[in-house]
Amino acid sequence: MPPVLGLRQRRAEIIRFAETSGPASVTELAEHFAVTASTIRRDLAQLESAGRLARTYGGAMATATHNESSLEQRIGEAFAEKLAIARWAAQQIEPGDAVVLDAGSTVAALAHRLRDRADLTISTTSLAVLDELNGADGGPTVHCLGGTLRPVSQALVGPIAESALDRMSFDRAFLGADSVDAERGICEADLGQTRLKELMAQRCGHVYVLAHAAKIGRRPFHAWTPLTPGWTLVTTADGVAVQSFRESGIRVVTVPVEPSD
Repeated sequence: MPPVLGLRQRRAEIIRFAETSGPASVTELAEHFAVTASTIRRDLAQLESAGRLARTYGGAMATATHNESSLEQRIGEAFAEKLAIARWAAQQIEPGDAVVLDAGSTVAALAHRLRDRADLTISTTSLAVLDELNGADGGPTVHCLGGTLRPVSQALVGPIAESALDRMSFDRAFLGADSVDAERGICEADLGQTRLKELMAQRCGHVYVLAHAAKIGRRPFHAWTPLTPGWTLVTTADGVAVQSFRESGIRVVTVPVEPSD
């Protein structure tokens, strides 16, 4: 049983809950704070009036999400963890595979390890991935899926990329994530990104989501890619952090981070 909070504490916690966990229902909030639904409705009405929350059907959401970091800002974050994940992912790719690589700094780290794989065909919407693969002697065959540039993520999105994916299939997809949740899937800042990830996952036999430990279980934005059962989470997190994924039947691979990474 959670401790009973005072009015001001509870309302401050409701705001924090909505900011970190995404849209919340009245029932969910009432259970979380051990109060009645009518109490939560009064809280939400007051917070909406003050401009602190936006009401939704049956609940509330934060009025502002976290700022999306640029690709340049993310490259140096958890660097050793990303290299460890990329190393494991590269080892899963078999000769002759057709691979689709999503956007993101971890996926770009994987692309770097595939520069000399002439036995592969790689398709991508990521400028960072293209940069890693461009000019490699005897490297893979590379397809750029086209689209509209999102400068913050250095990725292509939109109907041109979606149309290209409709005409293709792949052996393996490697997807990045701003965060990942066992129940909802991949969380992103932009709906265009989530749609592309969903199409990539639908068009291949093996789906891998690459996410270091800090990205596990967070809900910083309100755009989601739902994933069908059978996908693999590749992460540096372990124990309680990934328990909900395993309980949901998701394959979890925890890779070790070595000093040399």
